[in-house]
Amino acid sequence: MIDKASEEQLKNSIDIVDIISNYIELKKSGANFKANCPFHEEKTPSFVVSPTKQIYHCFSCQVGGDAIKFVQDYEKLNYPEALEKIASIMNFSLTHTKGDNSYLETRRVLEQVQEWYSKNLNNNSIATSYLKKRGVSTQSIEKFGIGYIGKSYELINFLSANFLPLQEAKEAGIIAKKDNQNSFYARLTERVTFPIYSASGAIVGFGGRTITNHPAKYINSPQTKLFNKSQLLYGYSKAKTDIFREKKIIICEGYLDVILFHQAGFNTAVATLGTALTAEHLPLLRKGEPEIILAYDGDKAGVMAGLKASIMLSEKGFDGSIVLFPNGADPADMIANGKVQEVANLLNSGQKLIPFAIEMMAKAYDLQNPRQKEIAFTEIKKFLDKLTPIIREAYISYSASILNIPSTLFGSVAEVKKVKSRKSELNTLPKDNIGILNIIKTVSQNKKLLKKLLSIVEPSLFKEYTSLLETVINDNKDEPNLVGLILDETYKILDEKQFKKELINFLITYYNNKSKSIVTDNSLSSIEKGYLIRKIKTDIILRLKQGEIVKFNDLKLPK
Repeated sequence: MIDKASEEQLKNSIDIVDIISNYIELKKSGANFKANCPFHEEKTPSFVVSPTKQIYHCFSCQVGGDAIKFVQDYEKLNYPEALEKIASIMNFSLTHTKGDNSYLETRRVLEQVQEWYSKNLNNNSIATSYLKKRGVSTQSIEKFGIGYIGKSYELINFLSANFLPLQEAKEAGIIAKKDNQNSFYARLTERVTFPIYSASGAIVGFGGRTITNHPAKYINSPQTKLFNKSQLLYGYSKAKTDIFREKKIIICEGYLDVILFHQAGFNTAVATLGTALTAEHLPLLRKGEPEIILAYDGDKAGVMAGLKASIMLSEKGFDGSIVLFPNGADPADMIANGKVQEVANLLNSGQKLIPFAIEMMAKAYDLQNPRQKEIAFTEIKKFLDKLTPIIREAYISYSASILNIPSTLFGSVAEVKKVKSRKSELNTLPKDNIGILNIIKTVSQNKKLLKKLLSIVEPSLFKEYTSLLETVINDNKDEPNLVGLILDETYKILDEKQFKKELINFLITYYNNKSKSIVTDNSLSSIEKGYLIRKIKTDIILRLKQGEIVKFNDLKLPK
């Protein structure tokens, strides 16, 4: 049982904003903080946290309470468990009057195992040689608590000799039970170890790097009651003071990158724990509102991770830049090789997140291919539409220049609101007109096919769409109906093969309708009707069905 005096001391130390911001992203709103309520679906924030009253309340679903109540409801814990969780977040040591406390025991096991790992390092020449080769100094080894674990039985023996309960070691993610057996084994073996700390500096797990060429180069502790790798950033507890002071945070890919960054004086560096940057990291990144610098390897995996992170951060309103380290180098290697100034120059000249995202999305497609260009446009537009109106407008011209299309295609903020009504008008068209609209949309983006179309047909054949086609011919890109057609994903930009097929279908439909009108044309004699129908059926349509694009024939009667 938790001692009452200890409980009261914890409760008096709680900052509700700090606790809740470990779970959801809070944004300042006057004297309070706001967020989308985590207890029900909503798009407009109605969840308010008051730092002066130390309470929260959702004005939509009516939930509310203090920090302890929030943790109870969010984590589905009872009252004592919520207190233990908050103490863990705050790195606060609760006192207990009687009985065991699982959080306290788990933390004690983690701390003693960490001390043992650290002592082991000096006794293993392979591990120390590896760290020396990677450029890690003695001071960095001490600062980050780098250690070593050997064989599995050595850890089990250590736990038993020091009366550390195996069940708690299992709960801490240090050991695991063998299938259908009562015995345990160490999760990490023959690895350099890196202790992982919560944002408040409490140890919560370990990472391990193989020195025996194990296929899994890096392994982290599993998910535990203390450790959630999707919410934590390696090195954050050591970097946070500098992050708040400098208003800057460097996010890299691995333990050694963080360690070497700090060793070189870049003390705001942190890393994700074997996972991509996710929305669960955002509450931590929001603290202190720092500018974000993504520092990733320039390989394919690094580029993809950078693109995903750039898109997510930009859409969530974060400002920052990205640096991709060139020629297969990573920050740790460059710093170890004495290229500290070069690293500093790279960090200071990173590309802004939004332009990077736009460029990478465009580069994924062959922009010479109209169909792929349309897909690239759709992706980039979807991205821009998720940004705030002012930011969106600022990057429309840039996106248009990358794609080499008129910026009007993206539409103004007001125009975007009108697109749905335009699309709904287009969608009311009869089904057989989709082919015509595909043709018009295609030639609006491909001048070569426009020229080919006009050499075969006359615009008047398009009847109710003649004015739309003439808009394309006259290169009037701002015409609302044309903008609406281009933005509507129902209609496609065709490649040459598809264009030919659609045009042939259009001509077959035209001539079939023409033959029907000839039958009912009283101005023609039976002989004239027979001649024209035979011309259509046995000549023009037959050739079209054989794949020949037949130039428009006005079907004038021979003199």
